Amino acid sequence: MRTGDTYQPVPGEDKNPDMDFVNTSSKSKQSIHMKNRYADDGSSYPQLGPYFSDGQRRVDYVLVYDIEQPASVQQNSSIFGKNSFIQRLRRRLSSRAPLQPKEDPEIAAQEQQAHYHEDDKRLRREEFEDNILQTGLELEKEEKISGMGYLKIHAPWNVLCREAEFMKLKMPTKKVYEVKQGSNLVEKIRLYIHKITAPLHPKVGANQQENRKPLSHPFSREKQHLFDLSDRDQFFDSKTRSSIVHEVLKRTKCRRARYSMGITSLLASGTYVSGYPLHDGDIEGVDADRNDRRLLYEEWACYSVFYKYQPIGLIRKYFGEKVGLYFAWLGVYTQMLIPAAIIGVIVFLYGCATVDDNIPSMEICDPRNNITMCPLCDRVCSYWRLATACGTARASHLFDNPATVFFSVFMALWAVLFMEHWKRRQMRLNYIWDLTGFGEEEQEEHKDHNRAEYEFKVMKKTMRKEHKHDKNEKVKLTCTDRLPAYLTILMTMAFLIVVTFAIVFGVILYRISIRAALHMSTYPAARSNIRATVKTTAAIINLIIIIILDEVYAAIARWLTTLEVPKTDKSFEQRLIFKTFILKFVNAFTPIVYLAFFRGRLVGRPGNYLYVIGSYRMEECAHAGCLMELCIQLCITMLGKQLIQNNLFEIGIPKLKKMLQKKKPGSQQEELNKTMQRHEKDNLLCPFVGLNPEYMEMIIQFGMVTLFVASFPLAPLFALLNNIIEIRLDAKKFVKELRRPIAVKAKDIGIWYNLLRGLSKVAVIVNAFVIAFTSDFIPRLVYQYKYSPDGTMHGFVDHTLSYFNVSDFQEGTEPLDPMHLGYKVEICRFKDYREPPWSSTPYELSKEFWAILAVRLAFVIVFQNVVMLMSDFVDWLIPDIPKDISLQMHKEKVMMVELFMKEQGQRLVARDNYNQDNCASTSPAGESPTQPRSRPITHND
Repeated sequence: MRTGDTYQPVPGEDKNPDMDFVNTSSKSKQSIHMKNRYADDGSSYPQLGPYFSDGQRRVDYVLVYDIEQPASVQQNSSIFGKNSFIQRLRRRLSSRAPLQPKEDPEIAAQEQQAHYHEDDKRLRREEFEDNILQTGLELEKEEKISGMGYLKIHAPWNVLCREAEFMKLKMPTKKVYEVKQGSNLVEKIRLYIHKITAPLHPKVGANQQENRKPLSHPFSREKQHLFDLSDRDQFFDSKTRSSIVHEVLKRTKCRRARYSMGITSLLASGTYVSGYPLHDGDIEGVDADRNDRRLLYEEWACYSVFYKYQPIGLIRKYFGEKVGLYFAWLGVYTQMLIPAAIIGVIVFLYGCATVDDNIPSMEICDPRNNITMCPLCDRVCSYWRLATACGTARASHLFDNPATVFFSVFMALWAVLFMEHWKRRQMRLNYIWDLTGFGEEEQEEHKDHNRAEYEFKVMKKTMRKEHKHDKNEKVKLTCTDRLPAYLTILMTMAFLIVVTFAIVFGVILYRISIRAALHMSTYPAARSNIRATVKTTAAIINLIIIIILDEVYAAIARWLTTLEVPKTDKSFEQRLIFKTFILKFVNAFTPIVYLAFFRGRLVGRPGNYLYVIGSYRMEECAHAGCLMELCIQLCITMLGKQLIQNNLFEIGIPKLKKMLQKKKPGSQQEELNKTMQRHEKDNLLCPFVGLNPEYMEMIIQFGMVTLFVASFPLAPLFALLNNIIEIRLDAKKFVKELRRPIAVKAKDIGIWYNLLRGLSKVAVIVNAFVIAFTSDFIPRLVYQYKYSPDGTMHGFVDHTLSYFNVSDFQEGTEPLDPMHLGYKVEICRFKDYREPPWSSTPYELSKEFWAILAVRLAFVIVFQNVVMLMSDFVDWLIPDIPKDISLQMHKEKVMMVELFMKEQGQRLVARDNYNQDNCASTSPAGESPTQPRSRPITHND
């Protein structure tokens, strides 16, 4: 059934005239009167559950609208209707008062226009509700004195059957078969793990009888005998009923305006304020019944069950496949972080255990070497001893050791294993949830309807072209129509990326300035820990900027996507994800990329430093490299984003809104909650805005874990601890804080999988460059096997330091206090591979520099290709579909064919017996029986 099809009226149930609902048997095109239920203070309802006033028909969907009171009611204050003294006083004063001036005509015109818009909305609602009635849905209105109206919608059995057949919903048949488990080694290991982790599984009904599965088939009214219809109330669950009603509402049109308006247009125009399905019931209180929502709260949304698996089947049953797939993916990602976190901790502990045996850090900490380093800044900075960087050198070894190379290879393979594991888990869920046949045909049938903004733009374009002769030409938005929006998007995105770079550059200037200021300080405490102070404060500033810009960029990305006017919700979502990901990725990783690949390489040398904006000298890395600063930035960014965004944005702000909503005392609020109906309570909850923010947060975290894991092996551990809290936090938000979303079918996580796969590929290249250029792994390797006289690391520090004659300083850049160390300095050292001042080519890059650069580039090429080859081999080795699932899918097809063949045979035998009995009783002797009809006549409900 398409949008333009007309519905035949569906006969409703017998109605009691005292009940406040609308019977759908009326065939009138005029507005059908529905009784309004006004709730006075102190009134109580016989049924507070999600039912009509008769207590039998379930509310499947609710539309909320504002009630505009008549002008006479708005002009009279309610206080004059209650206080007779004020009324008498008003009459006395009005008899003596002078004539009031006439009303301002401009204000009167504005009020009249506002009343016109409200009347227009009311007429649109009446037409839309009439059209809803023609589809067979049943309605009941309830209007409150507070000015809020509720249109409750119920789908009767015949409408559910009709729409389920149209939507090709797969429903379980009476045929139940036993699911045989796989016999290969992988499946045996999986079953063994499942058996020993049985106490960790939630106690929900979905986990029972996992070895038995009903055979599913698209619902058909002609084949109702195949399905178990013994309990019609439970055959279509609440999730399916609400999705059916929502699909009907999307196809129902209101043509009062110059263009047809669906439910999306009516919601966007304010004709209806909101629309949502109802939650099953309450989750708190002694009187709360045992429902799926309360079961989810107890077994999933409580922090006390953080160690248990998620009830994915129940999540899918209550929220739909799309939400179920998100939490299934989040669970698989969190499980896969466990081995990565363990290996990362082992690598970190290896660095702690070998720090005392690390020869380069021992040479730096040895005061007997007495190595004098060149100043870190002009004028105010003086010479310093290398031994003062002992703490930084020892800390750098914790993250810059040979084990980090192994960990980088491991994490590259881990990312591939994670993707393969998720694909197999996804296929298993598709089989369990009967989504294996949800292919292109079903997606074409269920393709999204046009968005309200798109229909409005098309309407405006149609009005401009009305003077043309060809009025039957289908109007749509073309690339030419969107060209101004495309140019605006391109320029805005480029501008925002430049703004991000400018902010990072501003933080660089802050670091340079604060370092010089601390060197000039007269306080010993300020001068003692200059490096640590600069690193930490700069990282915190970057964190604050990242969090603020994340919110700003998300709003701008949504505005740009709206400006683009995508046709469908799916197209809107994909374009929004793409823009948001680019902006947030650049925002989060630009400071990290600068520290990893650019800091310390655009410095110059003593006597010829690189300056920006006048006298700002570009900052250098510590002698042990920039890896430690990169580690600090990653640590603060990960912890800060997780703690602030999770605790403040996802917990604190909703609680603050809830506190502001509760203006009444606690006892009055509890009494009010007892009298409120389910649809009123759900209207107070926050609307569901989609899964994009949840996915985006995890994708950025995945980038933090994989892209720079060579510099921060503890990143998987921090991500694991965050995700354990994140799962329960999101669960509590979905169950308790948000309205119930419309159940949406989906067989995969969509564009997010492509982003994950792209990040895992980029991570290999990034980690190769981090190991080769940011860490000292390659210089140590080259020195040990080429330049070391005894094949050890002794003398490595001296090998990495170049000489500089202090007489070669540019004028005005030499230290103000050259005697800071107590002796006159003639030669100072700096970290670089350059010729000494006494050579024929002083301060030129030495041959050691070019040798190390060649090895670094070779390492990047070898590392990248080897790891990519290993990743592709693992990808090829592990099949996307588990073997037992492919066998069960084939078995289902065979059983379905056998079931239809058996049914067809039984129908043919029954028809032949019926015709033979008919002929034997009605045909005279000697006459041949009449030929049976080729197909019996069936009547659709």
